[in-house]
Amino acid sequence: MVSNHYDVLVVGGGISGTALFYELARYSDIERIALLEKYPACATLNSKGTSNSQTIHCGDIETNYTFQKAKSVKKSADMIVKYGIMHGYENKFMFAHQKMVIGVGEAESAGIRERFEKFKELYTSLEIFEKDRIKRIEPMVVQAADGNDRKEELVAMGVSGGEYTTVDFEQMSNSLVKHAKDESKGADVFFDAWVDEIKKDGDRYLVKTRDGRKFSANYVVVNAGAHSLYLAHKMGHGLNFSCLPIAGSFYMSKKHLLNGKVYTVQNPKLPFAAIHGDPDILADGLTRFGPTALVLPKLERYHGNASVIDFIKILRLDKSVMKVFLTLLSDSDIRNYVLKNFAFEIPFINKILFVKDARKIVPSLGLDDICYANNFGGVRPQVIDKEKKELMLGEASIDTSEGIVFNMTPSPGATSCLANACRDAKKACKFLGKRFYEDKFNAELVN
Repeated sequence: MVSNHYDVLVVGGGISGTALFYELARYSDIERIALLEKYPACATLNSKGTSNSQTIHCGDIETNYTFQKAKSVKKSADMIVKYGIMHGYENKFMFAHQKMVIGVGEAESAGIRERFEKFKELYTSLEIFEKDRIKRIEPMVVQAADGNDRKEELVAMGVSGGEYTTVDFEQMSNSLVKHAKDESKGADVFFDAWVDEIKKDGDRYLVKTRDGRKFSANYVVVNAGAHSLYLAHKMGHGLNFSCLPIAGSFYMSKKHLLNGKVYTVQNPKLPFAAIHGDPDILADGLTRFGPTALVLPKLERYHGNASVIDFIKILRLDKSVMKVFLTLLSDSDIRNYVLKNFAFEIPFINKILFVKDARKIVPSLGLDDICYANNFGGVRPQVIDKEKKELMLGEASIDTSEGIVFNMTPSPGATSCLANACRDAKKACKFLGKRFYEDKFNAELVN
C-alpha cells in the first residue's frame, strides 16, 4: 500500500496544472489533491514570464482566430481577468495596456476593416484606428526612418486602454497554488518530483518519481506540456499522435518603443503566430519583439539535451508523420518561413534579418535598437494526428475514460488555463462521484 494516496493527482506545475489544482480545491468537494512538479518551483518552463509574450489572448487582435474560436477564447480570457480582480492582483502581475493589430498596405487594411465589422459585435470596446489616431497612440508605428510618416496605407483595430491585456503567468501559477492550499488542508504540493512512471493498478494509479517517491491516486491529470504525450505513450495511450516541438525566440529593445501591444496580420497559410511587439512587464516595459518559430528536436529548452531522447521517442517517425512534414514544406510560403526562422537563430545575420521583419511594426527600427534575448522563449508541442495526417493547431487532450487524462496546451493554453481546468475538474468529479460547485464557479469566474 502506498502511503501517499490522493483522490486526484495533477502532474505538472505550470499554469495549466496549477489552475486545475486551484479549481479542485475551491470548487469541488474532493478532499485529497496533490500537485507534482519536477522542478524546484512552479512555472519554470513555458509558463515562465520570459518564455511567452505575457499576453491574455482574447481573440480581438489575433487575426488567425475564426469568429467561433474568438468567442470561445474570449470566455476563457475573461476568467483570467476575473480571477485577478477577485484576488486583488491588478498592477501586481496583471496589467492593462492598449493593444492593436495593424494592417499595412491596401490589402491588409481592407482585411482589418472587414474583420472589424464582424468582430465589433463580440468585442464592444473594439475600435478602428486610422493613421492619425495610431500616431497619437503608438507614434513609433507611424514614424518612418526619415522622421516623416510612413507612406503605406495603415489602419488598425484594437482597444485604446482600460482592459487587462498582460499577465505574468509564473506569478499567477504561484498564486493559484497559494490559494488552493488556503482552500483545502488536503491540497499538497511536491517539488523535484519528476514523474517517471504511471501504472494502472486495479481502480487506482501508481505514480513513481525518478528519486524513488511513490504516490497513488484514483484519478490523474497530466499537464506536463510535451511530456504529457511522452507519459501517455509509455502507458500505450495516444499512439496515433506525434509531436512537432516549435521553439519561439525573442528580441529585446534597448529603449521604450511601444506603449502597448502591437500585432501584425497573420498569414492564413502559416500555422504559427505572426510577429508582434509587447511591453515586457519583467523588463521595465521595454519592447520585446517576436516570437520566431523554429522546429527544435527537444521537448524542453534551456534544460540540457535529455529531452532530445524523449522527443525521438514520441516522434514515432513513420510514413504518416513524413507526409505531414512534406505537405507543410511543399507550400512555398511555409517552406520560406521555416528557412527564414532558422536563419533568425544564426549569429551575425539573425538580427539583420529580424529587424527587416520587425520594421513592419516600427519602421525606424535600427540594428542597434534591439538585441537577441538570450534564454527567452519556450517550446510549444504542436501535435500531429497520424490518422488524419495533419498538424493539429491549438490544444490536444487524450481522455482515456479510465481515470487518467493527458493534456498538451500550446498557445493560447495559458489564456485557456481556467476554462480547461473547469473541464477537467468536472470530469474528475463525475468519475469519482464528487460535486463540482458550478454555481460558485460561474458566479466568480464567468458571470
